[in-house]
Amino acid sequence: MADQGAFAELQVELAEDMAAVNALIATRMASEHAPRIPQVTQHLVGAGGKRLRPMLTLAAARMCGYEGQDHVKLAATVEFIHTATLLHDDVVDESKQRRGRPSANLLFDNKSSILVGDYLFSRSFQLMVECGSLRILDILANASATIAEGEVLQLSAAQDITTTEATYLQVVRGKTAALMAAACEVGGVVAARPDAECTALRAYGDALGIAFQMTDDYLDYSGAAASLGKNTGDDFRECKLTLPVIRAIAAADEPARAFWKRVIGTGDQRDGDLAQAMTYLNDTGALADTRQAALNWAAQARAALAPLPKNKLRQLMADLCDFVVARAV
Repeated sequence: MADQGAFAELQVELAEDMAAVNALIATRMASEHAPRIPQVTQHLVGAGGKRLRPMLTLAAARMCGYEGQDHVKLAATVEFIHTATLLHDDVVDESKQRRGRPSANLLFDNKSSILVGDYLFSRSFQLMVECGSLRILDILANASATIAEGEVLQLSAAQDITTTEATYLQVVRGKTAALMAAACEVGGVVAARPDAECTALRAYGDALGIAFQMTDDYLDYSGAAASLGKNTGDDFRECKLTLPVIRAIAAADEPARAFWKRVIGTGDQRDGDLAQAMTYLNDTGALADTRQAALNWAAQARAALAPLPKNKLRQLMADLCDFVVARAV
């Protein structure tokens, strides 16, 4: 059974490429006239993170036999887009922590986070253009638009306890899965693989992203949120309608529904409410169901790789599916 060892093995396999990506990121996040830009960016980039999204681009390209260097630019592009969205998200969510450290908006200010995020988006498009492929530009530009759309949809659905699983899934596909899907797909496109293989890579990234987000939603209430660099119950305190809550509300009786309307719908939270929420989540099976849903999407991601070349990197990408949901064990 693959676990974190598989992720570590992929890091070793892609170490040379990732070193090139990190060097390119360091170069392109520099600014001659605005030193605040590298300060803010380095605070977030330097905090680490798994670099999962750029690794997906590198792995997909290498798995497909690519031997050029444009995959490094594409991986850096993906990381810049991801970092920009994190900077913006932390302002929207009024976050105080990211990757176990104070968030950039707390350490600097909201204006810096927004503007530096915009700068990174611009840098990402410069890198896309340098690859000289309209198809790649189309894929990544569409992903950027979908991410923004997902954020707005989440905002409009915020604290609405009638939010359905279908809307939740649309938000997740926007916020998380869209970039993973694009990161994988461009790896196949840069390697000039057939359309069917590029579509398979996109399906893999989409399912992997959904499994990833569902696992995060599970961890927030499972007492294991420290692995995310945040505190248990952060989603609850921020009144987020994640999958465990949506499923608990769907199974709620009148007293439980009134509870969810108060603590999530109106944000009226009191001492002991998180413990009560945990009781409802466990008693309805909503928490266990969320973990099972994540496992199902991970299995779907693994299956999507079937049409792709059989080699070590394909196996490692398959094993990533286990790594993503192993965090919820």
